[in-house]
Amino acid sequence: MNVNIKTGIAEKESAELLVFYLYEDVKTVEGALVFFDKALNNAITELIKKKEFVAKLNKTITLPTYGKIPAKRIMLAGLGKKKDVTLDKVRQAAGTTASITRAMGVREVTSVIDSIEIPNPSSIEWYQAYVEGCLLALYKFQRYKNVPSEEQKEIKSLTLLLSKKESFKPANEAAKQGQIIADAVYFTRDLINTPAQDKTPAILADTAKKLAKEPGIQCKVLSKPELKKLGMGGILGVSQGSSQPPKFIILEYNARAKNQDTIVFVGKGLTFDSGGICLKQAKDMDQMKSDMSGGAAVLGAIKAISKMKLPQHIIGLIPCTENMPSGSAIKPGDIIKFRSGKTAEVANTDAEGRLILADALDYAEKYKPSAVIDLATLTGSCVVALGTAASGMLGNNEELKKRVKIAGEKTWERVWELPLWEEYQEQIKSDIADIKNIGGPHAGAITAACFLSKFTEKYPWVHLDIAGTSWCEKNNAYLQKGATGVGVRLLVQLVQNWSRFP
Repeated sequence: MNVNIKTGIAEKESAELLVFYLYEDVKTVEGALVFFDKALNNAITELIKKKEFVAKLNKTITLPTYGKIPAKRIMLAGLGKKKDVTLDKVRQAAGTTASITRAMGVREVTSVIDSIEIPNPSSIEWYQAYVEGCLLALYKFQRYKNVPSEEQKEIKSLTLLLSKKESFKPANEAAKQGQIIADAVYFTRDLINTPAQDKTPAILADTAKKLAKEPGIQCKVLSKPELKKLGMGGILGVSQGSSQPPKFIILEYNARAKNQDTIVFVGKGLTFDSGGICLKQAKDMDQMKSDMSGGAAVLGAIKAISKMKLPQHIIGLIPCTENMPSGSAIKPGDIIKFRSGKTAEVANTDAEGRLILADALDYAEKYKPSAVIDLATLTGSCVVALGTAASGMLGNNEELKKRVKIAGEKTWERVWELPLWEEYQEQIKSDIADIKNIGGPHAGAITAACFLSKFTEKYPWVHLDIAGTSWCEKNNAYLQKGATGVGVRLLVQLVQNWSRFP
């Protein structure tokens, strides 16, 4: 879809659909909408007066104009109460508008952005939120579907109409950034939604190599012989039961950066998780193709960061394997030795994510990072604790946690901190190894992070458990059923906000 920025007067726009945004607590027709109300014999005023349209968030109504004005149709879209407007409510309203418009079969949409009454018209963030909302809502995963041509409804162009010329530059910059980020999220969602048969560790590694064609990105992939040489028993152990060989993806962006912090992203890359010998229940096991959501988010974030030419030095580490049951699979009670030299008792083979992340987090130390952030669909316990509205956050550095939280609030990929107290560390002590990979029936998200913390003692670190936020069960404003691509926008925002780490 083409996104255009234009300055002009709404009354003169011969648009297929002209969209105005209204606030719930505004009871009269105002601004540019007055002209359209009069042209339509006060139809808009009557709708508001009789409460046939109340501008609650994500509510819309469409009016034909019968040739009385240049635009063929007008859509009124709600933003909720004016005092409560946020970037994400703009994102949601934009997404709702785009979804409904596409369903109507409209191909060209013009949005009267001034009707949002953007608090700071010289700032790009409000325009960017709008563009992101529209584009993210239009995502479809149809790689494996035969869709009849008559059902292929797509918006071809979106025009943001501005009344002031001084708003053109920030809006234009916002449109570019919004498109880059949406493209990266699409890329990430596509990877996650793809069945495991078509995204084995080798295929995912090839995808990373293709990504290295982007400006400033380098890629290296370690295979089984190199992993053995490095002593990465976590990755090797989990991969034992699969016929697909493991891969360790190493991405580096802006390697020649000077006077910049090095930030490492680590993403869990389980391309399918059956649970191994501790087999999962059949119900919803098909969703386990999404167990590489953390790794996909790292790929997507680096893709966007490269396109945006951000100045930081970024490393992406993605351990990739399948977790399958077979005669050669790792068994409950087995002992794994990691690259760091630490050993772990495998009390449950379905707690495999932390085993492969342990080697990756230890490997991160070689870059002498200023900060390390890992993302993983790690525990069902986190879903029980936080549901699908927030990712769990744990870590060893207050400043880094604060920065991640700020980025999460701005992108609405919110995080909620769980405690990483010493008392929880007791639960992962093993009688026969240094640690064990589960901590008992309680506080599973926390004890999983306790396990990871044993490999992150030499640098600032934050762990994000995205088990609840990585998958959407039904369509909403700008998230479609299936993979959400969570983490991409948060990581990009974190890097955009970055200042030298203390």
